[in-house]
Amino acid sequence: MLHHVEINVNDLRKTRSFYDVLLPEMGYSLYQEWELGFSYKFDNTYLVFVQTIEKHLESTYHRGQTGLNHLAFHAKSREQVDEITKMLEVQGTKILYKDKHPYASGNNVYAVFFEDPDRIKLEIVAPE
Repeated sequence: MLHHVEINVNDLRKTRSFYDVLLPEMGYSLYQEWELGFSYKFDNTYLVFVQTIEKHLESTYHRGQTGLNHLAFHAKSREQVDEITKMLEVQGTKILYKDKHPYASGNNVYAVFFEDPDRIKLEIVAPE
C-alpha cells in the first residue's frame, strides 16, 4: 500500500485553493498544514504539497519528462465524474482530451482528465 506522495509546487496558495475543492470531493480530509505546505489524507495514504524553494522555481514540471506522469483517483460513480467535470469547468480548469471526453483513455473507461495549477495531469476514473 502506498504511504504518501509528496509534490513540490510553484505557488502554494494557488495549489491549496485548487486541492481544497477537489480532494474533499474525492473523500480526502485535510491532514496537516504548516507555513510551507499542507497534506490531505484518505485512509492510510496521504498527499503532501510543499512550496518549491526559490532556487528551483525556474524549472517547471512537464509530465513528458522523466518522473511522475499523472495521478489517478477512484470516483464513486460516473455521476461523480460528471459532477467533478462541471465543477472543474466552472472554476476554469481545462479539461484535457475534451474531444474524446469522457472516454479519452479508450476501452470504455469513463474518466475526466485535467491539470492542476502546476500542470500535473490528474484523472478521475469511474468504477467499471
